[in-house]
Amino acid sequence: MILETPRLYLRLLTPEDASELSLVLSDKESMKHYPHPFSQEEVMAWIERNLQRYQNEGFGLWAVIRKADNQFLGDCGITLQNIDGDILPEIGFHIIKKYCNAGYATEAAEACKRYAIEQLGYQSVYSYSEVGNKASQKVASKIGMRPVKTFCKDGIEKVVYVYRRE
Repeated sequence: MILETPRLYLRLLTPEDASELSLVLSDKESMKHYPHPFSQEEVMAWIERNLQRYQNEGFGLWAVIRKADNQFLGDCGITLQNIDGDILPEIGFHIIKKYCNAGYATEAAEACKRYAIEQLGYQSVYSYSEVGNKASQKVASKIGMRPVKTFCKDGIEKVVYVYRRE
């Protein structure tokens, strides 16, 4: 276990998580702000990329598990992302559609924000999404992040949120 919240724990992703993770990463509606829903091969590559991140950076996207029944809900964590030309720590998450709107993304993202600041020593942590991705921006706002700029990536306008250590 990497992190724990009142209702959740976050742990390393494993290849055995592929079928459950595909419920979000392969879902057309959940992935509408990505170029396309992921194939099974892309879900496995996603997990493998995070296994490499754990080794190289010591963090990545983690499995989000509901404590009450050990239900896999999705992923959430910290990755290093190229945000408008700068490599920055970014909080990302993907929650299976049927578990959305229950506060799980916010709870997991808040724990990851604290981890980035308190354990990893970052002074700032970021989130970015397509301008139209209001759900992600709502989570960013709920965990104390504020919008700081927009930029264009691959022809798509993105909005950047930041939380700075006080």
